[in-house]
This record gives sequence, structure tokens and C-alpha cells, in this order.
Amino acid sequence: MARILIDLPERFVFSTALTIYINHINYGNHLDNSALLSLVSEARVRFFKSLGYSELDVEGLGIIVADAAVQYRSEAFHGEVLRFEMTAHDFNKYGCDLVWRASEQDSGREVARGKTGIIFFDYGARKPAAAPAAFSSRFA
Repeated sequence: MARILIDLPERFVFSTALTIYINHINYGNHLDNSALLSLVSEARVRFFKSLGYSELDVEGLGIIVADAAVQYRSEAFHGEVLRFEMTAHDFNKYGCDLVWRASEQDSGREVARGKTGIIFFDYGARKPAAAPAAFSSRFA
């Protein structure tokens, strides 16, 4: 099986720090894979908020997560603080990828990288909508 390889952009427009709590730890005594996705979700909410949006209102449209890919790079442990960097990348008609990297804040050790594919959604009409130009132009 081919491994997932995620290329990162040259720069990220956003970063935030999140602490690994005991409920994020699995029986291997390190960050659980499902907990990592929860932390990525929190970082995504903060990313949109930093731009003046919410996940239900990006230029009048909501978003839906269409897919997600993760490439694990190292273990992370209880009490560590992860720095999540994120940017929007690879736009298409209905959405884009939110590309991210998680690194341990003090050492800079890369823990994981990934991308979350999103589509813009008109919740009133219950259908996908074109990516808002005002949003995508911020990342040109």
C-alpha cells in the first residue's frame, strides 16, 4: 500500500497552540489518532475565527468537511503543547484543502501534517456552493 505523502506550502497564514490533555492519550501512552483529529478541528475553528468567519458563515456559506488525510511524523505526549499551523490551498470550484502542520511547541518536533478537504455549502438550499471569491482571494 502506498503511504500518504503531504507536501506543505511555503508559508502558513495562521497558527495556534493547543495543549495535549490526558483524555487525548491512548493505551500506548501517546496522542491518540482520533484525538489528533479533534485537535485539528479546534485549530480549524480558530483559523476561521481569525479570518472573521465561522464554519457556518464564510461569506454567507457554511463548510462541510469532505475528506481528511494525516501523515504522522512522531509521538506526542500528555502535557505537551502543539503548535498548529494552517492555510487554505489548492482551490477548486466548490472548495479547497486546509493544509496543516502540528509541531511540539518547545522543540519544534513535527508531530503530524495533514489536509482537510472542505466544500462550501448553502445550508438554506441544502446544496454545495461555489467557493467565495472574497475568501479564496485571501490566499492567492
